[in-house]
Amino acid sequence: MSPRVLIIGSYVQDHAWVVDKFPIPGETRRAKGFSSGPGGKGFNQAIACARQGVNTVFIGAIGHDSLGECAKSFAANEGLQAYWHIREDMPTAASSIVINADGENMIAVNLAANEFLDLAFLHEQAEQFEAADTVLCQLENNLDAIQLAFQLAGKNNALRVLNPAPVHPELERGLLDSADVLTPNETEFSLLCKRFADIDIPADQVAHADDGKLHDCCRALSANTVVITLGRFGCFVSHGQNLRRDSRSYYRVEPEAVDAIDTTGAGDAFSGSLVAALSLLGERPFSDAIHYAGRVAALSTETIGTAPAMPNRAEVKARFGE
Repeated sequence: MSPRVLIIGSYVQDHAWVVDKFPIPGETRRAKGFSSGPGGKGFNQAIACARQGVNTVFIGAIGHDSLGECAKSFAANEGLQAYWHIREDMPTAASSIVINADGENMIAVNLAANEFLDLAFLHEQAEQFEAADTVLCQLENNLDAIQLAFQLAGKNNALRVLNPAPVHPELERGLLDSADVLTPNETEFSLLCKRFADIDIPADQVAHADDGKLHDCCRALSANTVVITLGRFGCFVSHGQNLRRDSRSYYRVEPEAVDAIDTTGAGDAFSGSLVAALSLLGERPFSDAIHYAGRVAALSTETIGTAPAMPNRAEVKARFGE
């Protein structure tokens, strides 16, 4: 079966510690729990997409090591079709995640092999690009690989979705402009506005900004659709000329009520399930896909972890209905 969604992105082996509160510099705190499992923005999004019942293909880079074997094993167990560029000279990426009692997190990551995804390897996967309706990328890979992925997607008229996370220091305007849909969080949106639109809007003020002002900021940043994820404040959608079957050019969507214990990966759950919903819902309004993605993201926060925490379509339906 041909892929409807192709995700090019990162794999990271997560190591997570649960604490009552974050340690201060120089302090050692006893952790209340520890877990290790698959993660990385791209891989998280691929799992979130695949678990919604959408045919999904993932392309990423790992090292020739035990963590790389974990990546391959988890993808196989999920039934996720994955094409791995295996680097002999780089380790598989790994992260350290500390989660406090409020579900907030602090993360350090070594992207390792992810920053060396080979362009020739992407060209070898031409068939996957030709078969994809949607191509989703993030910024945890080398930028030339992301640029090539969008070029290949554009040749085949696929919808190009960019989750600009984390904001890369060498990111250029051209890559933003090539994305049909951008999905930054408030921190990333603030950074992008300052760098590319000469607009100073602090991250902690994005969720509380006037809707019209926020729409103007989005229009200065991109001619296409911008979806700002706002955590406990839901999300904000701003369209350019293409309203994507919506009746409004901008609007907010309120968050779903859940008992969040770990927000790590919620943004990935949103982006991954958004592209899934766009495939599932066909010609329905873009806002329907946004509502669905918000439900998946909210439900993911009730489980500790990233890729393993992504809910499937049946779980979303059981919790929120159709």
